[in-house]
Amino acid sequence: MLSADGRVGVVFNGAVYNFRELRDDLERAGHRFRSQTDTEVLIEGYRAWGIEKLVERSRGMFAFALWDEDRGTAWLVRDRLGVKPMFYALQNGKTLAFGSTAMAMRAANQAGTIDPAAVAEFLEYSFVSDARCIYQGVHKLAAGSILEWKPDSGQAPRVWRYWTVPEPTADSSKIDFEEAVATTEKLLLESVKLRLDADVPVGCLLSGGVDSALVCWAVAQFNPKLTAFTVATKGHAADEAGAAAETASWLGIPHQVMELAPAGSSLLDSLTQAYGEPFGCSSALGMIEISRVIKPHATVLLTGDGGDDIFLGYRTHEVFAQASSMARRIPGHVLAAASAGAALVPGAKGRRLRNLLAYLREGVGAVYRAFDGLPLYRELGILGPRLDGVGLRHREIPASRESAQNLLRDFLRWEQDNRFVSEFLTKVDGGAMYHALEARSPFLDQHMWEFAGKLPYELRLHNGELKAILRELSRRRVHPTVASRRKQGFTIPVEDWLLRQWRPQVEELLSAPILEREGWLRPGGFRKMLAEGDRRGRAPVQLWTLLTLERWMRSTATTAAIS
Repeated sequence: MLSADGRVGVVFNGAVYNFRELRDDLERAGHRFRSQTDTEVLIEGYRAWGIEKLVERSRGMFAFALWDEDRGTAWLVRDRLGVKPMFYALQNGKTLAFGSTAMAMRAANQAGTIDPAAVAEFLEYSFVSDARCIYQGVHKLAAGSILEWKPDSGQAPRVWRYWTVPEPTADSSKIDFEEAVATTEKLLLESVKLRLDADVPVGCLLSGGVDSALVCWAVAQFNPKLTAFTVATKGHAADEAGAAAETASWLGIPHQVMELAPAGSSLLDSLTQAYGEPFGCSSALGMIEISRVIKPHATVLLTGDGGDDIFLGYRTHEVFAQASSMARRIPGHVLAAASAGAALVPGAKGRRLRNLLAYLREGVGAVYRAFDGLPLYRELGILGPRLDGVGLRHREIPASRESAQNLLRDFLRWEQDNRFVSEFLTKVDGGAMYHALEARSPFLDQHMWEFAGKLPYELRLHNGELKAILRELSRRRVHPTVASRRKQGFTIPVEDWLLRQWRPQVEELLSAPILEREGWLRPGGFRKMLAEGDRRGRAPVQLWTLLTLERWMRSTATTAAIS
């Protein structure tokens, strides 16, 4: 969209949820509008307040590029948490290209050759982090960041972060549990109300868990006729249709169960098409299928994503909180002696004990060194010469007693800049947008994170309960049974299907693997893993990761070869 005088232009992906409030402020200041869109609010807001004040006042998920003809300046902006993606490349200091996917950059001839470090990251994580792109020369604008570029200045773009996730403060320690629950309820209602503003059909996703139940409860306070959708996988251990139906009954809301048919091999193609970079998160297949069956009934879908991440809903959060406390109490020489003894304990039990003691002595670096990831492929002897000597930055974090004593804090910092934005958020946005479905999560609201992020960890884990604040709120507003349910993600059993219903596609991929031909893997590496899967009756997760990468390489064969 261009401004009325053609001097300011914007390209925008996402939604500014509070755009009506911003528009009212601008109209009072004399600005005139030609449309009813949040896009035009970005143009007029920029003219009134400048880029930083505009972003500060904007509440939503967004990636946008703005050009100011009078100042000869381009701006790229990404939302605080990184819900919406932003790729960019600068060619010869003269051309700035940007887009929402790596595929767009490649199609515009802005992408270089495949980056071996990004391939190594994929084998480590099953995704490529925001610190890299699968293509050399292409970058991802970090979450909560602004890029400024003046093409006539001869200088490189300037990039800075305008927002980071808050951490516990002394003032927030004065908040008691009751106040935390009450404030969270208020913020949830406010966040949901903003996200219900749409000129297309809106629905909400309901699983059997706490977070989606709370979102559906809040939705019902504003629109009790809005339908909640549940995707059923009959006969599957992870099927939550029954639990969701119970929740919908307690809430008294319209509920529609959509049965998911057994996934065919075409789902593998959709995984490659939905994500521009290789993406091996198997639950992404579930998100793609959920979006496919819901799309005919809604265009905007409210979800419960993000609640676990800020209110501490994962088992690792509890473990690392306990480890932090232990590291503060146990003297270093005692930990050293215990570690020496643990070296003599055999099997899985010994490994778990050694890992825990490493966390207590070394901090967050030990957490990432404990992952199987890339080293396992090296141990199996299947990595090819293209990956020889490629390192991983998170495995090089130095040991630190200070980090050990603040293990949960440091883990959250790393996860929020890596897995949270590059896997969790990418999975939902990519899977939903593949079927033109816009996923909006009230728990990703900046006000929610600015409040909850400052709360002491022990308050969020009140009485040893994971995401205690949300569970207490669900006890009061939904039902005690919902509050006590264990977290259960939507999964597709790829380790079983690779050996059975997807076996013909696997055999076809292994007939002439690009990864082996081009030196990423040693010849026979794929077959070695498939044989191990046949022996165990279940494919190793590493085989799924490699097959995902192979399929991606084939889909981009024209640029996969590295000279």
